[in-house]
Amino acid sequence: MSRFPSAAHLISWACICPRSDESAGKRRSTRIRKGSPWLKTTLVQAAWAAVNKKDSYLRAQFHRIKARRGAKKAIIAVAASILTAIYHMLKNGTTYQDLGPQHFDRRSKAQQADRLLKRLADLGYAVPLQPRTA
Repeated sequence: MSRFPSAAHLISWACICPRSDESAGKRRSTRIRKGSPWLKTTLVQAAWAAVNKKDSYLRAQFHRIKARRGAKKAIIAVAASILTAIYHMLKNGTTYQDLGPQHFDRRSKAQQADRLLKRLADLGYAVPLQPRTA
């Protein structure tokens, strides 16, 4: 893994990362490059298998991204996460540690409350925020 300075370089080499093509304020295609069909196919198949495992970080990541971007972009993001984990496991000689499905829920409560309040406001509700008394 010393050939790649970081996991991002490996993901770029494997053509798993989306393009960032913008000029004069116009966004162009963000399709991923063609790259190695064997590696990409294997990673996507592994991502679909990982998404089907209950109570896992990768499943939570897939459903979180799928709600915003769609299933195809979400599965590519999961494949990139798998490749990132592989990079760190091979480089550091460690084993895989699943972060769990609650990883995204462990964020700061204030950030989560602000996000949910904004979501309710977008739906047309005005909700006063009061801490619950025990």
